[in-house]
Amino acid sequence: MPAINAVIFDMDGVLIDSEPLYMEMERHSCARYGVSLDKTELSRFVGTTQRYMWSAIKNEYGLTESLDCLIIQHQRRLIHAMCSEPLSPMPGTQTLLTTLNEAGIPCAVASSSPSKLVEVILRETGLRPFFNDVICGDDVKHSKPDPEIFLLTAKRLDIAPSSCLVIEDSIHGIAAAKAAHMFCIGLLNPNSGQQDLSAADLCVHNHDEIRQWLLKNK
Repeated sequence: MPAINAVIFDMDGVLIDSEPLYMEMERHSCARYGVSLDKTELSRFVGTTQRYMWSAIKNEYGLTESLDCLIIQHQRRLIHAMCSEPLSPMPGTQTLLTTLNEAGIPCAVASSSPSKLVEVILRETGLRPFFNDVICGDDVKHSKPDPEIFLLTAKRLDIAPSSCLVIEDSIHGIAAAKAAHMFCIGLLNPNSGQQDLSAADLCVHNHDEIRQWLLKNK
């Protein structure tokens, strides 16, 4: 295993257990256009950008609304819902981030979610000060499983991709991390849907397992 000189976190399902709310909002948004999708069907979009998701739904169900209109309307409802909910980090998140910060290891967020939503979540959870940089879905052209977002994050941190550790909860995110030649820990979050994390270098059930593993391998 290479030396870990930076840690890159996915946000949804890793820093905050947001996927259940996301899927509920996606289900309601789809229903407005006469499309009925259950959680199993929506779980294939976990880890991808809203543009990727709505492009697929628009094409598969022949929606007449423009792609930008679908994205904007859904994003507006999602941000409103997030601002109305009490948001808190997943258990052990702050302890893990504090350990990394005290060790001088730079941390970043690489989330497929749009910047406006990421800003709201990081602000409301109080996590923003822990991160050296934040890269969002609207900063890249290609959605995970393309490695673009992780390669851009490594470039912004000025750390070689092979020296970066990624923490992900989705099959798309893990595929992107491995395509970027980064060591990847898969966080087994049952609320992230039917996710096959077998391609990860290591799978864990919580943030304390990650912290203990890092302390053993520093």
